[in-house]
Amino acid sequence: MSKTGKNKTGSWAGNLLILSGPPGSGKTTLAQMLAQQPGCSKVHLPADDFWHFIKQGTIDPYLPEAHEQNKVVMQVLARAAEEYARGGYFVVLDGIIGPWFLPLFRILQVPLHYLVLRPPLALAIQRCQERGGNTLTNPVVISALHQQFVALGELERHVLPTAEQNPEEIRRIITTAINQGTYRI
Repeated sequence: MSKTGKNKTGSWAGNLLILSGPPGSGKTTLAQMLAQQPGCSKVHLPADDFWHFIKQGTIDPYLPEAHEQNKVVMQVLARAAEEYARGGYFVVLDGIIGPWFLPLFRILQVPLHYLVLRPPLALAIQRCQERGGNTLTNPVVISALHQQFVALGELERHVLPTAEQNPEEIRRIITTAINQGTYRI
């Protein structure tokens, strides 16, 4: 594998992309688009599904008392993602996966890419509230989660500000960045 995580044939097979950011940043939309691109076999792992697997005793993941639960869910996600990648799939994991969880992924034995989508707060709140259904719509909670992705220090180079671009333009930017190893950890 090269520095970018591409093998000799130019495939992303065996790589893991963590597509993160606050609620309303477009993670799931872009993960689905990336997973449907031609090329190697791909897996889309929506992190939210892994919280929904807990049927009794679930704590809302944004609450401070959910830390241990969230750590377990992230460990399970990391193992599942690694197994798919080791099986030759390009894995797109989308979820609110902040830098505090990266140590669980850095130990994996697969090429790892970390990308944080960062929309303006007002846009993130608007998107969440327009979704409907059983989704997060509370602007106070959305703002708090958004704030956690505002100043990432050394990981700031892993941020893609999103505001003006449409999903297809963002998908093209991400595709180019993965090919160049821009978000590789």
